[in-house]
Amino acid sequence: MEFSLRCASVLVPFPFNNNKRNRGLLRAQLSDENDPLLRLAINSASLRLQETQRREPLFMDPYAGCLVPPHTRLNFENSSKHYCIATKFIDDKLLRTVNHMDGLKQVVLFSDGMDTRPYRLNWPSSTIIFDISPERVYQNAIEKLQDVGAKIPRSCLFLHVPLESSNIQEALHMKGFNGNRPSILAIQGLPLMTLVSFKEILLTVSGMAMDGCLFLGELPAWLAETKIGTKSSTEKWMDNLFMSNGFKVNMVSYHKVAKSLGKALKLGDHKYILFVAEQLRFSDDQMETWKIESQRVEEDRKGEDFE
Repeated sequence: MEFSLRCASVLVPFPFNNNKRNRGLLRAQLSDENDPLLRLAINSASLRLQETQRREPLFMDPYAGCLVPPHTRLNFENSSKHYCIATKFIDDKLLRTVNHMDGLKQVVLFSDGMDTRPYRLNWPSSTIIFDISPERVYQNAIEKLQDVGAKIPRSCLFLHVPLESSNIQEALHMKGFNGNRPSILAIQGLPLMTLVSFKEILLTVSGMAMDGCLFLGELPAWLAETKIGTKSSTEKWMDNLFMSNGFKVNMVSYHKVAKSLGKALKLGDHKYILFVAEQLRFSDDQMETWKIESQRVEEDRKGEDFE
């Protein structure tokens, strides 16, 4: 079995298609061999496994091996190094941020379904981790992870929300997510088919994250190219897209991150964008709380005037 790694341009089914008949037909036809979502997730797990086996790895993923089928032959590209650099960057940013949160800590991961961060990172106590990913891939992965004894750190909680949910924000709330509390949100590996599908995700994140919270991760560069067609304008495109959803965004240089880690990357085109964005608006929950408080204050004022 051979996989081509980091195939960002592969078109994959996305949950905002409400045609139940087509989705049922798709599930009936898919197998582990030809499921594009599963193959892409295995690609990423393969890269983490390779990095873990290096003499001086950027990170350790003791669970990647159970996710990669035996006798898998890997077709490595330079982009595999970029993926590992990005993974290390996201790992470190997540842990630094949650370790500075007081009380309950909320982490939301938009992933490919085989993200092992909930198990392999040393999360502080009182951390709730929400994974949003394709249900089929997640179920495939969770069985393998349970078989090898993977466990969430003590005093932490891990909850899964299917990417196929009709309303992801509502599903998160039902699982206990609170937009009145700090959170950090990250995206890496989430299957995206169109720019519209990412805009849906960004709108959801904007409604969830309270002011000052971070949204970071990796995006396929073709998202920008479908809109503007020139890479020199990517930063402006990112600024406009994120600011329209209340975020101030900064693109992060893979080469600078690699240099800070004592690594070097080959010059050339890369198919992904690494970013960190800060929420400037109130979350939907904060706005609702503000409205309720404003109404209470107004009613109290009217009562005082009546007296």
